[in-house]
Amino acid sequence: MKPAGSYEEMRARHRWRIPQRFNMGVAICDRQRQRDVALIHPQPDGTAREYTFGDLKRLSNRLANRLVAAGLQRGDRAAILLPQAPENTVAHMAIYRAGFIVLPLFVLFGAEALEYRLHDSGARVVVTNRANAAKIAEIRDRLPDLKLVLSIDGPADGALDFYLEIEKASDRFTPVDTASEEPGLLIYTSGTTGPPKGALHAHRTLIGHMPGVEMIFDFFPQPGDVAWTPADWAWIGGLFDVMMPALYRGVPQVINPPGKLDPEAAFAFMARYGINVAFLPPTALKLLRQVPNARQRWNYGLRTVFSGGEALGTELMGWGRDTLGVTINEAYGQTEANVIVGCCGVVMSNPPGSMGRASPGHDLKVLNEAGEEVPRGTLGNLSVKLPDPVMFLEYWNRPDATAEKFVTNAAGEKWMLTGDTVKMDADGWIFFVGRADDVINSSGYRIGPSEVEDSLIAHPAVFMSAVVGVPDKERGERVKAFIILKEGETPSEALTKSIQDHVKTRLAAHEYPREVEFVTELPMTTTGKIQRKVLREREVAKQEAAGRR
Repeated sequence: MKPAGSYEEMRARHRWRIPQRFNMGVAICDRQRQRDVALIHPQPDGTAREYTFGDLKRLSNRLANRLVAAGLQRGDRAAILLPQAPENTVAHMAIYRAGFIVLPLFVLFGAEALEYRLHDSGARVVVTNRANAAKIAEIRDRLPDLKLVLSIDGPADGALDFYLEIEKASDRFTPVDTASEEPGLLIYTSGTTGPPKGALHAHRTLIGHMPGVEMIFDFFPQPGDVAWTPADWAWIGGLFDVMMPALYRGVPQVINPPGKLDPEAAFAFMARYGINVAFLPPTALKLLRQVPNARQRWNYGLRTVFSGGEALGTELMGWGRDTLGVTINEAYGQTEANVIVGCCGVVMSNPPGSMGRASPGHDLKVLNEAGEEVPRGTLGNLSVKLPDPVMFLEYWNRPDATAEKFVTNAAGEKWMLTGDTVKMDADGWIFFVGRADDVINSSGYRIGPSEVEDSLIAHPAVFMSAVVGVPDKERGERVKAFIILKEGETPSEALTKSIQDHVKTRLAAHEYPREVEFVTELPMTTTGKIQRKVLREREVAKQEAAGRR
């Protein structure tokens, strides 16, 4: 995206150009200069291996030929169960180019979660590693569609050696001429509400992502850009906010080291590899925020950072300016329609608490259940007008759930309901309040948990928090905070009161947590989002158990 002088200019000059024929695997591989570096893979010994686009094309051609030889047909599902790794990218390229459908899977899934997704999708192939091949072996007799498992680090538990198998195949392959509307990706929701649903995306979703990605990365790409994210490529954020767009634009990206994010190592990592474009989820930012004197200790130079998945709040935003040296561009999206809201800090200054404005090319409104727009400043359901190239096609094998996701209003307009409660001000700034079932109704007040959590994290003793509404006979619901304290802090009645008074003075008397519970961990989805629903259900169960005593 060429730099613009304002948000309005970005919106005005945007035009969708969706070709009838488009293949994501070709778009992220063949159109680039084959000698350019695509991936930088840090090694355990401190060196780094570089992969050019030509390297990836040859490897992906071999894999595509091997999958065709295994009998896969156009439209078959092929799963990738790998952490960030060169072979992960190779598998994406090969599967798209061969006309199959990619099924990304998270390596921390247990056997039950894997069985559900593999069985529901009817996946015929899994590309994985030894550690995860053992999980597949445990459930393989319950997966009648699964015909082939390839392991990138040697054969194990019924999995064949990835490299030995593809070495037998040619490094020449003619990509399938797919329609832009043809399915290419099946990615399951993280399951914050109900069981996971497979969101089926067309090849054109890559084009649909680009205006939002280019905005939130401050007119991406720029000369010298090097991208990185600790977010897993199994999720829409890590995959389509960084990995796929970077390949599409020919920008080198650094593969994230395996294991849990070490905040001090992350600062050193950014400095060593010259990373200047980063997607850092809120959980990662909160960890990095605990590192003292980062700017004095490491010579990193970030050009642009964005975050999404949970509201950041003013405290994290202020820390970002002071420590990261940039305005963190907040963004919003979901598996079904990603990066549809965002900021561009170099030309936009969002009001405190806002996650941004509609990304170029996307028509967003705040609607009621009938699909009618609510007055500005009123809570409602953030909705996306059809058609939209970033939007999913349908839920896999779930026509009922697909129908519930859309509404047609009296004017005949069709909209996709995100299910997230927001409000939009007169200038189009969008403020996230919470999932529809996260909003707290207390004594007639509607309270968004994100605002209270933002206030809590500003308290010097609080590391992380989650706020929910729990049943209350007098108020309907009362605000309860679950709090993880910073290292060295000890729970006490005095600290509880200090935290409550802190929120009272910063927000309002009706919003402070009337109940505080100190915990050592919070229930999180595999994408790092707090599962408030789990906390509410626990509280209801506790009340019911107490009532029976």
